[in-house]
Amino acid sequence: MTAEPDSALHADAAHPSRREQILQAAARLFAERGSRSVGVDDIGAAVGVTGPAIYRHFAGKDAMLAEMLLRISERLLAGAEQVLADAGDDPAAQLAGLIAFQVDFALDNPALITVQDRDLGALAEADARQVRRLQRRYVEHWVGVLAALSPGSSTADCRARAHALFGLINSTPHSGGRLSRPVMQARLTAMALAAATA
Repeated sequence: MTAEPDSALHADAAHPSRREQILQAAARLFAERGSRSVGVDDIGAAVGVTGPAIYRHFAGKDAMLAEMLLRISERLLAGAEQVLADAGDDPAAQLAGLIAFQVDFALDNPALITVQDRDLGALAEADARQVRRLQRRYVEHWVGVLAALSPGSSTADCRARAHALFGLINSTPHSGGRLSRPVMQARLTAMALAAATA
């Protein structure tokens, strides 16, 4: 399963709607400068419209950020559930599938990875709670697989290992441009598998 890239936050990547163009531009700008340092006028300029025209699509910058981070969390959760369904009852296949999915997501979405990591705290509390709830469900899928592979490990240990794997894989905004995508994909996959089973 391949995750949608930053440039394809919707089903029709070749012909994004104005709303999708705005979200894509916001993701790039938020990743570069942080959401608090980006204004609606900046986002409008990036897509060739005036700042006020943005309000035809979003209530404001906070609404863009909330939709962006909610979508990320929903996509990750849905992807993990599909991976587990495809892998059946084999924990090793489940782990390999989860790692492949997360690696693809990280390589295809460096701006979204950066925004999710840095700007979650800028969300309104209700939106932040929803994002965290989705993220916890995603993490627990990994915890379940790691526990099945290491029956003697505690839940806390498996959760810590899952978060360590995310840190390794999600380092791509800092390292992804140094190697070609296929090479980086192979490196991250091999490293994550080795770390997960260490």
